Amino acid sequence: MVEVKLHDIGEGMTEAEILHFFVKPGDEVAADEPLVEVQTDKMTAEIPSPGAGIIGEILVELGETITVGTTVLNMDVGHKSNSGKTSSENTKKSSEKSDNQGEVHTFQLPKRSERILAAPYTRKIARDNGVDISQVEGTGPGGRIVDEDVLAYMKGDTGKQSVAVADPSFEKEPVMAKQEVEPVVGQSIPFKGRRKQIAKKMTHSLHTIAHCTQFEEVDVTNAMEWRAMCKEQGKVFSIAAFYIKAVSVALKDFPIFNATLDEQNEKIDLKEAHNIGLAVDTEDGLIVPVLRNVESKSITQIHEEMKALTEKALSNQLSMADIQGGTFTISNVGPLKGSTGATPIINHPETGLIALHKTKKKPAVVNDEIVIRSMMNISFTFDHRVADGGTAVAFSNRLVQLMEHPNTLMLELV
Repeated sequence: MVEVKLHDIGEGMTEAEILHFFVKPGDEVAADEPLVEVQTDKMTAEIPSPGAGIIGEILVELGETITVGTTVLNMDVGHKSNSGKTSSENTKKSSEKSDNQGEVHTFQLPKRSERILAAPYTRKIARDNGVDISQVEGTGPGGRIVDEDVLAYMKGDTGKQSVAVADPSFEKEPVMAKQEVEPVVGQSIPFKGRRKQIAKKMTHSLHTIAHCTQFEEVDVTNAMEWRAMCKEQGKVFSIAAFYIKAVSVALKDFPIFNATLDEQNEKIDLKEAHNIGLAVDTEDGLIVPVLRNVESKSITQIHEEMKALTEKALSNQLSMADIQGGTFTISNVGPLKGSTGATPIINHPETGLIALHKTKKKPAVVNDEIVIRSMMNISFTFDHRVADGGTAVAFSNRLVQLMEHPNTLMLELV
């Protein structure tokens, strides 16, 4: 008994649907006589018998989708067919094997170049009327055989059938003259060291964290005036140090953004310390030294430590301890005098990152009057797996309140 299996014809085909059986158990078939019709995602094909014989058990159902390698039916190739010829007369293989128990044949679907384009119903018309559809010339789009072609063939019109409807979509497109394209001249730069590590870390973050970014506009006029007043009194600090302290106070109210997600143990770890990473742009690329325990430091302390870390980063003198243990990151791109918005990538495994953009004077409405104010945009990216948009908006509102009203921040420090 021969097992007949569905064969892999390549082109990505992994399965086929059984459309029609030409035989039933007990039928005698000749070599190359169609056994079954299958439909793949790219073609419809009639499967021929690998040799003459008698159909045994059919192992799949009509309409069933089977994978490549599935046994479709068994057949005994040691009997005469209706033609009166023995299997040895029909196929060399069967004549050479009088004992063919356990032999396996596979369906060999026709190659694409041998495809016969016709709908299953058209094929049925041909089968029902004993027409060899391969002898019919198709007049449909792309040479497809339509019902009228089969009917015309049955009437004896074996010549080329007339095309009922011209399909303009199959008109040949004009052939474009082949043009030689000169290679683009350029140069290569090394992709290694810090640049490669940055790429690896950013890619890992994007593939791991569900990034979501929201934008806010902040009126920092009062903060700028307050800083100027402090300077007149001998207290010098950068406005960035004030912003970092404001972020820390906001994180105290919303600790979910000073956290890491531990998916393996199904928990979110809220960090007590506010270890703020400071994104610094250096000649060798971005690096993020960590300013530790911001929650317990004054604005002037933050200013001094931030200044020292930035100098170490620019002179490539940071130690491993200087860049580890961050819990939240601030990217202050304002001094670069560039962007008004961005979608920053979170420093994995942290949960949030804020970008502070350039400050510029703009007309604003204050007490129903248009006045000139110092305005700055912020972009806040958070991990949407850990927090939702509503919580992020509340955090941003709290931060904006602190940044716009320095006196409010002072109350938090008492």
